[in-house]
Amino acid sequence: MLTIDLSAIQSNWLKLQSIGAGAGVAGVIKANAYGLGADQVGNALYAVGCREFFFASIDEALAARAFLSSDAIIYVLGGIRAGDERLLMESNLTPVLCSLSAINSWAEANAVLGCNASAAIKINTGMTRFGLDLREFESLCGNQNLLHAVNPVLLMSHLACADERGHPLNSQQQHSFANCTKLIGSLLPNLRFSLANSSGIFLGAPWHFDLLRPGAALYGVNPVQNDSNPMLPVLRLSLPIMQVRKLDATAAIGYGSSTTLPDGARIAVVAGGYADGLHRTLGLQPEGYLNGKLVRSVGRMSMDSTMFDISSLDLPSEQLLGLEIDVINPLLSLEYLSKKNASLGYEILTSLGAGRYPREYLAGSHNG
Repeated sequence: MLTIDLSAIQSNWLKLQSIGAGAGVAGVIKANAYGLGADQVGNALYAVGCREFFFASIDEALAARAFLSSDAIIYVLGGIRAGDERLLMESNLTPVLCSLSAINSWAEANAVLGCNASAAIKINTGMTRFGLDLREFESLCGNQNLLHAVNPVLLMSHLACADERGHPLNSQQQHSFANCTKLIGSLLPNLRFSLANSSGIFLGAPWHFDLLRPGAALYGVNPVQNDSNPMLPVLRLSLPIMQVRKLDATAAIGYGSSTTLPDGARIAVVAGGYADGLHRTLGLQPEGYLNGKLVRSVGRMSMDSTMFDISSLDLPSEQLLGLEIDVINPLLSLEYLSKKNASLGYEILTSLGAGRYPREYLAGSHNG
């Protein structure tokens, strides 16, 4: 069972809003809200006041139009392909334009279709991924006809090292972005600006500008490296025990016979394996909590199952059937799993999206 606490997600958004102190706060719910369910998460965020949402692809954004209110602003982060312009305009989606070719195509589509559809513009201030280079941005600002034809409503960039507070690139990117806002702000006085992702919010007010774009922090991932996590935990993953075995002789366990247990050991076989995204989530030797006690997996994880050594528990086998082993909970947190397995909270969350386990959503306690 994957239990997702929508109230905790709402509280995390409200906390980030309080830190932003006047800046707007969007919700990044791309990749199906990092695997937790974009429809459920999106509507929970809308209920507490979130009105701007970011998605990675047109398909994600189109799906969101069916469950988000009509006044929600939906941005498409991943750029656009030639020919997508009409669909975006008809669906009231706001593309994030990352190249001069995309900017020219959007301006041309506005002219051909007789529209004045808005767009966001992304610039590269140091991550060297999506976005106009500064030379291209200066060229765009020098062409006011093209600039106005695009009808930009947001200028944005993305921080590369915000989770490392002392990294020099953070200040360099902030300075570069601030200079860009001054250049284009004199031409488009109503334009809004956005730089801070989850970790960037905690760098301080100079990084906030007009719109904050948290993603991972909403879902309980720690946005401040080497500090205590300021965000609430959001999820619990519990795997049901399907079979209990008591060994009557020393036996090899699982594929490859790489592990053996002695006579008298007990094993719980649970539903959930690498096909459910657990290979990255739980690491080479998953841990879990059963009836309040820490238990560890044995043998190799299978596609559909994982085995735990439960020899330390006194409960009879018939009582264990139907119980579940917690493999993510407040004790086995995303942060703990990330450090233990040298992975990222993002990886853990998105891996869970592949899972076949049932989901339970704890209703949000906040009303919009």
